[in-house]
Amino acid sequence: MTDDTDHHDEATGRLERAVRAAETALIEFEIAVETFRIEVENFSRLHEQRLGPLYARLEELDAEIAEAVAARTGDPEDERRARQARAAVSPLPLVSELFQGWLDSEGFSPEGYAMLTQQSVQEPPRVRPGEEARKIYRELVRRCHPDLAVDATERDRRDAFLARVNKAYARGDADELRDLAAEWERGGQGPDAGRAYAEELYARLEWLAQRKELLADAAAALEDSAIGSMLRMAGEDPDGMLDDIAAELRQRVARREAELAGLLTG
Repeated sequence: MTDDTDHHDEATGRLERAVRAAETALIEFEIAVETFRIEVENFSRLHEQRLGPLYARLEELDAEIAEAVAARTGDPEDERRARQARAAVSPLPLVSELFQGWLDSEGFSPEGYAMLTQQSVQEPPRVRPGEEARKIYRELVRRCHPDLAVDATERDRRDAFLARVNKAYARGDADELRDLAAEWERGGQGPDAGRAYAEELYARLEWLAQRKELLADAAAALEDSAIGSMLRMAGEDPDGMLDDIAAELRQRVARREAELAGLLTG
């Protein structure tokens, strides 16, 4: 009986170690995916806010140039091109479109509230948070990750806390991340799982494998998206890529403006 018990304990111990190793690997993978997701979101917002007006200005100039050419030549083909160029200019959104996604069951989103109060929407200061913020974030997520929860209540607590951590990281706020780390330490890390039964350990391993597959799909979708592809091309300096694109667009705007001025005064 003793030999059987020892053998059972040894097998359960190996299974527990396998579960812990799988949990650690999954959390590291989730950190990498979530980090990239936040950077993709930041890049997308900054791309729209910094470059959107320049693209819109180019569209408007193209339409004005085509209209100026048509006015000078009176050629039906030039007039057709002018109508086509004007139709390509993005129209101003309707009020109903402005509120799309800004008002939900919890009230106005930060963007909707900012519009009503004429306050600017806070954009992330940069695509990729600084090295200090990244270091604190990774360590904090390792400690508070919901996958370490042993019951639904604890998981909900960790989910809510991690949402705050992710928001602070998206802003690159190292001070807030330090405060959150201290808060987590004061609040404790929840109940300890203790020694799980073999059946529960097997179920946990199965869940971890399924979770990894879902994460792999999410990571692939992020990397294959247009913004994700641009971000990967940017390498270590995504903010620099945005600056370079903006500089190129400003040069194109200047050339279009000079061309239009020549048509109007020539």
